[in-house]
Amino acid sequence: MAKVGVSLIGKSFSPVLLLFLLISACSSGKAPPNAGAPKGVPVKLQTVEQGTVLESSEFLGNLEAENRVDLRPEAEGRVQQIFVSSGSNVSVGTPIVQLSFGKSQAEVGGAVANVSAAIASRNNAEAQIKAVEAQRVSDAANVELQKQQFQRISGLVAQGALPKQQLDQVTRDRDAASAALNATDEKIRAARATLDQENAALQQAQSTVTSRQEDLRETKVVAPIAGVVGNVTVKVGDYVKTTDILTSIIQNKTLNLSLGISTNQANQLRVGLPVQLMGTNGNDILTTGRISFISPQVNNDQQILAKASFPNGEGILRDGQRVRAQVIWNKNMGVSIPTTAVSRIAGENFVFVAQGQTDSKLVAKQKPVKLGEIKGNNYQVIEGLKPGEKIIVSGLLNLTDGAPIIPQAQAGSSPKSSPSP
Repeated sequence: MAKVGVSLIGKSFSPVLLLFLLISACSSGKAPPNAGAPKGVPVKLQTVEQGTVLESSEFLGNLEAENRVDLRPEAEGRVQQIFVSSGSNVSVGTPIVQLSFGKSQAEVGGAVANVSAAIASRNNAEAQIKAVEAQRVSDAANVELQKQQFQRISGLVAQGALPKQQLDQVTRDRDAASAALNATDEKIRAARATLDQENAALQQAQSTVTSRQEDLRETKVVAPIAGVVGNVTVKVGDYVKTTDILTSIIQNKTLNLSLGISTNQANQLRVGLPVQLMGTNGNDILTTGRISFISPQVNNDQQILAKASFPNGEGILRDGQRVRAQVIWNKNMGVSIPTTAVSRIAGENFVFVAQGQTDSKLVAKQKPVKLGEIKGNNYQVIEGLKPGEKIIVSGLLNLTDGAPIIPQAQAGSSPKSSPSP
């Protein structure tokens, strides 16, 4: 018990006051309740390690299928049957939609009947030609006969063996035979002209049949490419025109992403550069593709259009999907630290580094750092930290330079590297 000196000379105290002074004096000799507890701010530490640091640029965009076809009917009509549903896998030639074909079917029947009639007319014209050609043979023989008769009679008349009247008769017969032959030749020419007309009419009728049959085929819409059926926008009973989109066929095996690259990075841009597609959280890599096209022109925004192609064999990506892409310009060795380890004071970036001989005697040492780009939840460190140093990643608001710290369960190591593209 501590000794208490109380001067009572010339003083008068009540017994209660004396008792309070004695109790206070005794209590002042006891140790504070937390006198033996360790002092310091509880924090989590993380070891800085060297790894691959990516020099990259980030873009937002929508994926586009390399092959996509919007299906429109080639003829107007009412939807009679739908053979597929959205999401179906189809091959080339798979029926998609059947339109009503009542009018087209009737037109085909009429055209076929016209062909039959044209064939009959042509056959009749051919028969007419054969008939008049046979007649010509007879007429030509008669002409030859009449010529011979004329020569014989004319000789006899000249000799006085026959009267001149007989010569006149054979002359008329010869001329009549020649006239008949000429008339037959004219019939042959007319018959051949008729045959040409009938052949032309037959060809026209056959073309009409082909056209009507094509119209009939056009009422069935089929898949022009293999792929996945998109949203079917019509239903049975709808009347559609040739401008209406019925659905789409999409090939998602390869997807493209258009990128607007600044002209400042034109010297780094080249075909084959890796491009990573990131998840919605900005950390997970969905897939890696390559720059496949670079436009030779600069647009009005002073950007160069580039396209990146991504394989999609597993089908995890979709046409039109909004994605975050990262073009990898270069890879270097360096360090990255969590954003939670960085504090800003007067526009400068600082981190707290744990210093001391043992974990029980650590203090927080404030160090300025020069940071690069932020990637996900980490900063790239350009200057200020070395591999092996331990940085504080929690409790920064309670820290001051030189403050003692108490390490909790360590947060692990800093990210060693970014995934290789």
